[in-house]
Amino acid sequence: MKLDDFDFDLPDALIATRPVKPRSSARMLVARGTTIADHTVIDLPDLLSPGDRLILNDTKVIPARLFGLRDREGLRAKIEVTLMEPDAAGGWQAMAKPLRKLAVGDRLIFEAGLEATVAAKIEDRARLTFNLEGDAFEEALNKAGAMPLPPYIAGKRAADAQDFDDYQTVFAEKKGAVAAPTASLHFDEALLVALRARGVEMTRVTLHVGAGTFLPVKVEDVTTHKMHAEWGQVTEAAAAEMLATKAAGGKIIPVGTTALRLIETAAAQAGGFGAWEGETDIFIYPGFAFQMTDALMTNFHLPKSTLMMLVSALMGKDVMDAVYAHAIEQRYRFFSYGDSSLLVPGSALSRPNPI
Repeated sequence: MKLDDFDFDLPDALIATRPVKPRSSARMLVARGTTIADHTVIDLPDLLSPGDRLILNDTKVIPARLFGLRDREGLRAKIEVTLMEPDAAGGWQAMAKPLRKLAVGDRLIFEAGLEATVAAKIEDRARLTFNLEGDAFEEALNKAGAMPLPPYIAGKRAADAQDFDDYQTVFAEKKGAVAAPTASLHFDEALLVALRARGVEMTRVTLHVGAGTFLPVKVEDVTTHKMHAEWGQVTEAAAAEMLATKAAGGKIIPVGTTALRLIETAAAQAGGFGAWEGETDIFIYPGFAFQMTDALMTNFHLPKSTLMMLVSALMGKDVMDAVYAHAIEQRYRFFSYGDSSLLVPGSALSRPNPI
């Protein structure tokens, strides 16, 4: 299984740099087995059955991108930092540009009185310790930081105040992500109301999406790729809801690859699916045996990405080749601020109460 197997040509004009408004007016490609149809996200309730259950990731994105100055004995230079994750010792793992010009002991100065010291350099990242903690750190970060837009958007425009709303889901609650669970960005109050009226259930789980989600696959044999680890949690109540839905014949539909990776991690533990908490580096590629997922709502992904491998595992590579060819021909908008898809594998169609 080679990396080039998951490549495709995407016109640059199809990369969305802003979301559509309202959120639920985005287009949605629906693939049921090998059948492809064009819909809108607001149609989702009519495409699901009462008793089906959507799995939503309630992580909240922090303004993790910081622009400031590196100070070394009075000599200053511009620096860009993207926080990745806190560590047990109270510091932060971070990506920095230019990392090669950082040295241990350097002082980094940002806005709002926020400062950091380079405590260590580890491979492709730095470990930073900050001068503020707790609420004071959070307040300063909210003032000094920018939303960590993906490189394919940040390369076209700078993050601005609008992204503080656009790059956050309406049900974001638990702070810790440095990238949004973008499939959930299509949900607004009108869609949530319509889903409840239809009898579609919703369960929240948490996976703090890390900056590693943007890192490219660098190995030609994709089966040797090592995923970045991300912290997640499926509570006992959430697990019980999903098991009850399965028992009643309803379908489990994660909204986004983050929610899917989390529930499949919880299903892989000894003893079977249940409550789970910890770091997951699960890598899903063709040949993976799904245990909880019946369908997936997701955006359109980058060529040669682990997410292309994941959707190919769910639907089959030939089906996904057809899905993406159709999406490009019909001018769907791609990536984080782009349009959506609902992917229902053929195996789900053969079960009772099909989507």
